Amino acid sequence: MDPTCSSESIYNLIPSDWKEPPQPPRYVEKKFDRNEPKKPSVPLRTDHPVMGVQSEKNFIHTNAADVIMGVAKKPKPIFVDKRTGDKHDLEPSGLVPKYINKKDYGITPEYICKRNEEVKKAQEEYDKYIQENLRKAAMKRLSDEEREAVLQGLKKNWEEVHKESQSLSVFIDSIPKKIRKQKLEEEMKQLEHDIGVIEKHKIIYIANK
Repeated sequence: MDPTCSSESIYNLIPSDWKEPPQPPRYVEKKFDRNEPKKPSVPLRTDHPVMGVQSEKNFIHTNAADVIMGVAKKPKPIFVDKRTGDKHDLEPSGLVPKYINKKDYGITPEYICKRNEEVKKAQEEYDKYIQENLRKAAMKRLSDEEREAVLQGLKKNWEEVHKESQSLSVFIDSIPKKIRKQKLEEEMKQLEHDIGVIEKHKIIYIANK
């Protein structure tokens, strides 16, 4: 055994120059006050109350005065659905007219008033925009008679094109016939679109070019 090496033991495992690291400060709750005196402890079962203590207070008169001056407790309003039914609270049942008695009952809410103002302002801006375009482009509004005349004219044209399309031969055996049929179908499709637009919109403006 090397004489420079000392024998190990449970008593010399920790070096002699080792120092314990510093501990963090102890946590103290802010709401906890150590200077506040403690509450008295709960009396033991063997403790006896102090006897012979007398008071000049007249508890009978005091209690009577409290009862006379006190506000009577109102019974909680209830209702039953039938003679042998269960009892229920009256207030949350909806039978008490409490909402119509509010100060703001029947008054339009503020957000609805604000929304109506926004809609009104948007409509005014739109009308102003239309009037400006009418002035610039010299747009003209079709009268009901003119609109009806245009609509009937389009329908008449559609009937003529449809009649011409029906008069074509069933067998399309040449390129000119095929081109003619396609042209008639496109005209009918465009006329149907124009008729639908005029029937959908009662007010129509046209620009004078």
